[in-house]
Amino acid sequence: MFKIPEHQVAGHQAKDGVLGPLIDDSGNFYKPLQNDGRGSKEIAFYTSLSSDPRVPDNIRRYFPIFRGSKAINASDGSGLQPHLVLEDVVSSYQSPSVMDIKIGSRTWDPQASESYIEKCLKKDRESSSLTLGFRISGLKLVTSSKDASVWQPGRKFLQNLAANDAKLVLSRFVSSNVSSNDNIHPDCSFASKVFGGPSGILEQLLELKKWFEVQTIFHFYSCSVLMVYERESLMKGSSSSGALVKLVDFAHVADAKGAIDHNFLGGLCSLIKFISDVLEAPVENGFCNNYCSKDEH
Repeated sequence: MFKIPEHQVAGHQAKDGVLGPLIDDSGNFYKPLQNDGRGSKEIAFYTSLSSDPRVPDNIRRYFPIFRGSKAINASDGSGLQPHLVLEDVVSSYQSPSVMDIKIGSRTWDPQASESYIEKCLKKDRESSSLTLGFRISGLKLVTSSKDASVWQPGRKFLQNLAANDAKLVLSRFVSSNVSSNDNIHPDCSFASKVFGGPSGILEQLLELKKWFEVQTIFHFYSCSVLMVYERESLMKGSSSSGALVKLVDFAHVADAKGAIDHNFLGGLCSLIKFISDVLEAPVENGFCNNYCSKDEH
């Protein structure tokens, strides 16, 4: 039986007759194949990734497992439609908290059509992509599974954050006192267990950075970093957060032609700096103090 993925925070969602991804109870994620060649391009990327000996195993684990393609009944009621079959990366989590971050100051492939480039360039200019090198596409923080409470800011708010506000959102993502009240400072009490540590998000991003500093196989345009952890287990005193990093969305990957992907690498380095700042922020009176006034940016 197919279901709408309740933990999807970005992209087209399969609601109200809209064509979007579906999941099943076997840990599979079904992504509709996009038209105008983007779907076939994403299949080609996954096929290449799984067989290319130049991609190390320690890097391949940051991509969802590719399980082929399959025609299933689409979410919009249009009947059988081809879908990518991927690993549902959050299927093993009870109540995952998720953040989707689109990486790079440029989200368009130079070989794309002029109209598509203009569309993407307009969106990049109106978001934090140009100023920060990344933009937060969406997030969902489970504050209580008992009453299904979540903190899920609107996408328009998230995508055009100033540097100080982006740091604030990242801090709230790893705090125990999350609130819709903007006047409450986050305590960052989970930062060391989610962002820090030998298996935390920062170390995973640094491992990816090391590869992107040398890989000349692909250029990743409009690709996202997905950050996941199990917040409720930390609220109950667990020492393990299940922190996970995955790269997703590859409909615009291009041949690197032997060149470093400076666009993605630059955005990744920027995100790493922001997360490092949250980790290193001093704690005063139970709250993390890592914010400066807007005048300082």
